[in-house]
Amino acid sequence: MTTFRKFAMKLSTLLLLACQAGAFASAFHPESAIVSIHGQRLNNSKTRLTSCNDDDHRAAEEISRGGASGSLPKTVPPLPTFKQFRNFAFPCLALWVAGPLLSLVDTSFIGLSGSADQSAAQLAALGPATTFFDGATYLFMFLNVATTNLYSSARAQTGDKSPKTESVVRTAANVAFRSGVGLMIFLLTFSKPLLKLYVGEKAASSPGLLQSACDYVNIRALSMPTTLLLGVIQAALLGAQDSVSPLIAIVYSTICNVVGDFLLVNRFNMGLQGAAIATTVAQYAATAALIVTARRKLVRDKNLGIISKPVDGAVSARTFLGFAAPVLTLILGKLAAFGFMTNSAAALPGQPTPLAVHQIILSLLFFCSPFLEVISQTAQTFLPQFLAPPLEYAEQMKKRNSSYVAEKDTSLTPWYNSAQTFSTQLLGLGLVAATVVASTASLIPAYFGHLITQDATVQQAVKPLARYLWLGTFFWAPTAVGEGVLLARRELSFLASVYLVSTALLPPALLRIKILQGDVSQVWACFAVFQIFRASCFAARIWGGPLLSRLDNLLRGNGPIRVSSVNGQSKAKK
Repeated sequence: MTTFRKFAMKLSTLLLLACQAGAFASAFHPESAIVSIHGQRLNNSKTRLTSCNDDDHRAAEEISRGGASGSLPKTVPPLPTFKQFRNFAFPCLALWVAGPLLSLVDTSFIGLSGSADQSAAQLAALGPATTFFDGATYLFMFLNVATTNLYSSARAQTGDKSPKTESVVRTAANVAFRSGVGLMIFLLTFSKPLLKLYVGEKAASSPGLLQSACDYVNIRALSMPTTLLLGVIQAALLGAQDSVSPLIAIVYSTICNVVGDFLLVNRFNMGLQGAAIATTVAQYAATAALIVTARRKLVRDKNLGIISKPVDGAVSARTFLGFAAPVLTLILGKLAAFGFMTNSAAALPGQPTPLAVHQIILSLLFFCSPFLEVISQTAQTFLPQFLAPPLEYAEQMKKRNSSYVAEKDTSLTPWYNSAQTFSTQLLGLGLVAATVVASTASLIPAYFGHLITQDATVQQAVKPLARYLWLGTFFWAPTAVGEGVLLARRELSFLASVYLVSTALLPPALLRIKILQGDVSQVWACFAVFQIFRASCFAARIWGGPLLSRLDNLLRGNGPIRVSSVNGQSKAKK
């Protein structure tokens, strides 16, 4: 019990620090609705911003949308307040943290169990195993995005328990379960050769590393159907503005994982296999809890359609899969970056220390990322109220008058100014959150490496990487905010081009580090540059033009342009 108390105190300290940092980041869950960016059209209804989990919390102000009539609402919606962000997002934030938390729990138990040599070897195998498995899961994130998007749209149009709304839930559950079964079979069949290719020949030749990683992936693969199913059920419940039920499920999952790791890893010395079993059972527990809730709250006949084929006329699987193209471009770019980094770290001399160090920094980065990625979803959720009405109005005017030029229509200026102001506010919020989160996380490798591993060599080797963890985490904020704003603005081509260019430039740099047999700090220095490049591209696209225009106005003596509200109507003035 003494060992458990010591670990519990250390883990509690780590989580407390992370939660305190996360309190600065108020945003929306990544599996939440992406409103009106993938070809969805907003009608003349009214959308309300409400708390995800507090039935007693009053609804936010109703926001008028543009309609099919082509008329532009007379007033621009007020900018959302920080309180609205907090009440809407804070319960959902825990859901985003859950995935990295499970990997971090596994990393901590593995690192603190057994001898120092055994700990380093197990951490080295856990690195590529968790990255490989989480990457396979992340590829299907578009299902969660599509579920909340389609469910929220159907719910707004036809109500909670309409056939169309229920068909979204059934189709999502069916597609997710079938995809999960297919992915499970694929991983069980090809995990070993893929992992060997993933880590490289040098790391694969380390005694026991490849087999341990393969065992971990194969055990976790058994939970893949429930993992994807859990994601879409969470997404549907969030679309129904219920975040309490997913939170309860995550509590079940976390408790099962911690207890399972303590028993199987610490007490029975099962190593990576024990950690994989504990995490798999935790996924089962969370999915079972949510299925019961979803059957009661989302469908009238208690049938989620997990196995049965959706009825004719329902929302089709093709509709869900249609979200894959724009979302997968972004996902593959991110996965490629982390995949090449892990591959490079595995090929460096001095194994297993470089790969173990890489795993520690990667786990900390992934644990920090939710506090910043949620701001991206805030942009995707709240920006359409300023962008959709003028865009729809401009389309209607273009149909009526082929010579109409939206850029010359001054009635649209206040709407776009409000969108720009809101985007800038989100950037400020992101930078504050990133400063706190990055500073807190970088303290762990710099001064508290013993919280992660007992190996003194790994503790010393991880210290120089604290600076690169800080840079990578800090610049994740402008990258995430910019990505969310561009998604809301439907600038998918620009997003895809940035990811393609950055993903094409990163591998050659990492390959050179492998050839020159450098060290793991150089790998993470490349990642810091990768983050800075993306952040700079997004910032230039969103804020570069307005800044140049403002500078030009100042040089011409016109003064800055701002937006004010007079008698409830927004007007642009000098």
